Parts: sequence; structure tokens; C-alpha cells
Amino acid sequence: MNQQVNQLVMNASDAVLAGPDGAERSPEEEQRFRKQRLAAALRIFGKFGFDEGVAGHITVRDPMDTETFWVNPMGRSFKQVCVSDLIRVDHYGQIVEGNGILNGAAFTIHGHIHQSRPEVIAAAHAHSIYGKAWSSLGRLLDPITQDACAFFGDHALLDDYTGVVVDMNEGERLASVLGQKKAIIMQNHGHLTVGGSVEEACWWYVTMERSCQAQLLAEAAGTPRPIPEEMAQHTQMQVGNRQAGWFSAQPMFDVILAEQPDMLE
Repeated sequence: MNQQVNQLVMNASDAVLAGPDGAERSPEEEQRFRKQRLAAALRIFGKFGFDEGVAGHITVRDPMDTETFWVNPMGRSFKQVCVSDLIRVDHYGQIVEGNGILNGAAFTIHGHIHQSRPEVIAAAHAHSIYGKAWSSLGRLLDPITQDACAFFGDHALLDDYTGVVVDMNEGERLASVLGQKKAIIMQNHGHLTVGGSVEEACWWYVTMERSCQAQLLAEAAGTPRPIPEEMAQHTQMQVGNRQAGWFSAQPMFDVILAEQPDMLE
């Protein structure tokens, strides 16, 4: 995979593209790093206007107790979340560290994903405008742009709406439909993305939101011409792998950390 990305960025070494796997950190340092990245991802969501009341959540698996995950507390604005606000939750919905209100949907959805996908480090979901608009159509995205090809054959559709996801059976069904893919469109609800790092999950969410926007605009203007299947698959391997997702997110994180360093408190 590194070789495929390296063809795009030319002179990057494998060490540069290794992402979070290339860093040498103690478990305590890794925990702090993941929490900082989670706070930064939430601030990015706030900056991009993905907040909608108390809806939306991003989670990251704890590196020391991998049966627990960190999440933003319900009712705290994405725009104001700090590291000290984050709460750690187990797979039974118990808060084991931190103070705050646990969003029932965050636990139901993310808990099942983290439990069924050990390789998933982070998951992201919000009620952003273009994702929820596209979800009302009950369709997968088409490969009509290079960026949308990141999801070609790698996103799922939950094709009915059964209310706010607080029922454990619904959380289990969502995780089952997601399977081994990186993203899922939940009909009449929105979209959710996962990744091997906070950065990756955050990037897939942002670029999926924009891909939904692009297809909505294109279909409003006329009939989009999709990229042929073979070329869409080839492009997916270039822009849709784990390293590409992590690397693509770095500028967003650099900017938000420079602009809002208070989040690290």
C-alpha cells in the first residue's frame, strides 16, 4: 500500500507514510496522543459545521484497556471539547474514567463496532447536512469523482430507518451491515466512518461528506458520468487505503492544533 501512495507523493519514504504505526510511544504516551487527536478531530468537526445540537460522536479505542473507548460527552459542543472533557466507556456502557453524560446512541453504535472490529481504532459519526441529505435517497455513492473512488466497493448501506439507534440489537445490526468496510450510509440518518487511527476515521468522514455534496450537486445539474469500474477500483487502491487516509488528514490536524491549542488542556 505504501508503494501505491508513494507513487502519488513521489519522494515520501515508508517511514513518512507509516502513520501512527511508525511512532514509538509508551502505552501512557499513546493514550495521551489518542485523546489529543480525538479532541482535535472533534474541533475539526465543529469548525466544518458538522454539529447539530447534541448529536454526533467520535470514539477512539484506549491502547491500555482495549475493551474501552474514549468519546466526547453528550451536550459539550464540538467547538469547545478539550482533552479533559473526554470520557472512557466500556462495552457495557459504564463510564470508567472521566465525567460527563454518555450519549446512548454513541455507546450503542460505537460499542458494537469496536467490539466486532478489533483493528478499528476510531469511529466517527455526525449529522452533517450533505451526508444526511444523501442518506435520504437510500443509495450508495457512485464513483463520479476521484475522491469518491475512495469508497468504491468499500462502503455499506443500512437501507431502512428504525429510529434513534439506542437498541442494542440495532447497534449489532449496524455493525454487521458495516462488515469490514470503512464507511456506512444509514438511510434517513447520515453516515459513519471507521479507521485505524483517529486521523483516518476523521478524513474518511470529511471526504465522504464532500462526496455526498458533490453527487447531490452533479445530479441536480444533470446526469453524472461515472468513472468506469476498473478505473474506479484502481483509484480506490490509490486514495482509499489506510495510509492515504491518515496522510490526507494531517493538514487538517496541523491547522486546528495551531489555531486552537487550548483543546489540549
